[in-house]
Amino acid sequence: MRPDDSDDTSSPSPVRPIRAVMLDFHGTLAQLEPLTRSVELAAARCEVELPPYHGTLIADALGALGWPGSGLPPKVLPFFATAWADRDLTEIDHREAFIGLASQTSGAFEGFAEAVYDRLCAPDGWVVYADTLPLLESLRDAGVPVAVVSNIGFDIRPVAKHLGFDHLVDHWVLSYEVGWCKPEPAIFREACVRLKVDPEDCLMVGDTLADAGAKELGCRTYLLPHTGPGEIVGLDAVRRIVV
Repeated sequence: MRPDDSDDTSSPSPVRPIRAVMLDFHGTLAQLEPLTRSVELAAARCEVELPPYHGTLIADALGALGWPGSGLPPKVLPFFATAWADRDLTEIDHREAFIGLASQTSGAFEGFAEAVYDRLCAPDGWVVYADTLPLLESLRDAGVPVAVVSNIGFDIRPVAKHLGFDHLVDHWVLSYEVGWCKPEPAIFREACVRLKVDPEDCLMVGDTLADAGAKELGCRTYLLPHTGPGEIVGLDAVRRIVV
């Protein structure tokens, strides 16, 4: 005999509150400066005077190669493919990989690749999103700890300090320091250990499928759209979810 529905004592599992937040860096908290500015500053460093509109043409060519911030996939050639595979694990490979990518830029001048790479690593070469500080401040006020989890081959803490939010980040889990890259579960696990929370109680916020790899560990994930420097990227939704 089938029991009456009233005898069914099962109920949905309660939703666990989010007790900590992991955040990607590039494309989530900050974006690289406009490529035209990077090209102009690279030219000034190399003491090259660009003809009118030539800087825009070079910037467009660099973006078409998939330079960070363009939102396009990178065009990797065999001569720097090995470095590209390890670009987020060592500073040497990071530099070789991105200089290799930039060296393909059509119409570029001598010294361009090295100079534009240095803009990528410069603290003043980045722009904070309009909703980054409000989110981080609200999380700090609510007592929710934050870890930045980034696939990166150089130290981005000086960038965060320049942009004014380094003091609002509790932990930095950078791939070239810990030896793992997203979407490997180990890098998310390391962040959860530092945050002192179970993965099920943590939210990972990013902008790529690599960031969504945290789901394999049991973390909840939230992905943002590609957004230009200084714009609103959509972090207010994270505040509404967590706080």
